[in-house]
Amino acid sequence: MNEIDNIELVFLNLNDYQELKTAMIQSYTTMPDAYWREKQINTLIDSFPEGQVVIKVNGQIAGVALSIIVDYNAFDDIHTYKDITGNYSFKTHTADGDILYGIDVFIKPEFRGLRLGRRLYDYRKELCERLNLKGIVFGGRIPNYHTYAKELSPKEYIDKVRKKEINDPVLNFQISNDFHPAKILKGYLEGDEASNEFAVLLEWDNIYYEKPSKKASIIKKIVRLGLIQWQMRNYKNLDELMQQAEFFVDAVSGYRSDFALFPEFFNAPLMAENNHLSESEAIRELAKHTDEIVERFSNLAISYNINIITGSMPEVRNDSLYNAGYLCRRDGTRERYEKLHITPDETKVWGMQGGVELKAFDTDCGKIGIIICYDAEFPELSRILADEGMDILFIPFLTDTQNGYSRVRNCARARAIENECYVAIAGSVGNLPKVHNMDIQFAQSMVFTPCDFSFPANGIKAEATPNTEMILIADVDIDLLRELHQFGSVRNLKDRRKDLFELKKK
Repeated sequence: MNEIDNIELVFLNLNDYQELKTAMIQSYTTMPDAYWREKQINTLIDSFPEGQVVIKVNGQIAGVALSIIVDYNAFDDIHTYKDITGNYSFKTHTADGDILYGIDVFIKPEFRGLRLGRRLYDYRKELCERLNLKGIVFGGRIPNYHTYAKELSPKEYIDKVRKKEINDPVLNFQISNDFHPAKILKGYLEGDEASNEFAVLLEWDNIYYEKPSKKASIIKKIVRLGLIQWQMRNYKNLDELMQQAEFFVDAVSGYRSDFALFPEFFNAPLMAENNHLSESEAIRELAKHTDEIVERFSNLAISYNINIITGSMPEVRNDSLYNAGYLCRRDGTRERYEKLHITPDETKVWGMQGGVELKAFDTDCGKIGIIICYDAEFPELSRILADEGMDILFIPFLTDTQNGYSRVRNCARARAIENECYVAIAGSVGNLPKVHNMDIQFAQSMVFTPCDFSFPANGIKAEATPNTEMILIADVDIDLLRELHQFGSVRNLKDRRKDLFELKKK
């Protein structure tokens, strides 16, 4: 090959037809009549010019990729090449379709080894994302299969290719470009004797696909978190405590935050008026404020246009005491979450019981999960939430000593890596000498990320000053999580050995 001066990716032009025909004949030596007629190429260019591209090296065609858009629901997964192309007429192309279907892709023999095919596949992926299509599908030939057909079924052949026991350069290339085999297609391409007319249905999912919505709202991709590192201090009454809470809501909403996260038991200072009672009686008195606090938070969420995670509060239900909180959405709806694992101290001193419900919540910023303090130390909970589609995990906490805080912090960091999600933790600082069992607090509120190239190397997006009353504002990019799920250096969710174990809620 001569020295390369120029490589360019351009749209296919009908003036290129004769060169295209020659390139196809040279590329498909086992099928000498397998080239597109000029009328067919003209139809493709007229109906979908963006889908027809060529790579030129020094002005000469080196590779080609042809595509159409189809309504995939109109076809069975078991289809033939003739079916998908409308008997090679391409009348199956529709701009209202949802799948980019690969009609043809090849590199001329003398240009192979330059990774030009990857450029064609990358263009298709970018086109698919730009057109907001669900993904890319095509029937991949397995031209080496004929040499193994007597001893291996197509399924066994593909399995050995994936295990690198058999070298199939075509299939290996497609798998290395993130296409996954979905099924075997029998009788796919007439005349493809090298593949025994078998093909592998290969799929690539567009992680950025957004289902068209009739609603005016959209799911946000850049989400701003507002964490409130709350100072424990004495308050005269509920009004004074909620005045301070509104101050923080006002502050984080002023920065256009999408969420305000309060700590666990942020309302504990109100127990000071019941210090004459036993600890278990005092916290049940505190629980009498919960309904009103939730109602006030819900009103603040609406008036300040922000989703509020209320930390947690004691709550009595059917005479049992729980540690619970509420997601107060800015549209006025609200949902309850509860602490599932109760610490020995909460059981011994207050007589608390663990909750039973765990679920991810839908918001205008995607799915979120909320667990309370000690629950962060049980990885099963956040893994279940991840399976339900959680992107951000919120953990309100309350810890009195630095070692207790370290347990929550280190476990929260692990949850971000394990579940490929963002984790936000918020706690309280300061002292409450007038409240039994709530004397001192230690906290440093933080936002954690997975550890990969698109994120901070140490997995810390933002961190507050330890033991100081303040707010922490941080932006998180949900699209980066989508990329991580698909293309991360490691893929903790995808690579789980579900053949060995399973995790499910009762």
